[in-house]
Amino acid sequence: MTNAIDQLAFNEAGLIPAIAQDGATGEILMMAWMNRESLAMTIETGEAVYWSRSRRKLWHKGESSGNIQKIQEIRCDCDKDVLLLKIEQVGGAACHTGRRSCFSWVLANGDWADDGVMVFDPEETYGKS
Repeated sequence: MTNAIDQLAFNEAGLIPAIAQDGATGEILMMAWMNRESLAMTIETGEAVYWSRSRRKLWHKGESSGNIQKIQEIRCDCDKDVLLLKIEQVGGAACHTGRRSCFSWVLANGDWADDGVMVFDPEETYGKS
């Protein structure tokens, strides 16, 4: 599998964007970054592992919330610089804000309106920030 990973075009920071898409509905749930190690772990475990730029460490999606992402298929674009993860979103929420999708804000009348589906209360799950 190393050969397939080596064929990807990681950016100068060693990262590649990964879009998580619900494998059953096609809904785009989130975008996060992966490095070679997180992608290798994702392939090995069958669950999404990302690179957290803010925490500067590997991040097994759902390690705190239980909302893991089971990998169904991994694709890349024609330039091999973006990944598409077709996943099963266990627990129903992909976003750390408790929403089903990170893409829950819609531009309406010149402002951003939240039309996201809340799945859990982030303060109950992660504690107060």
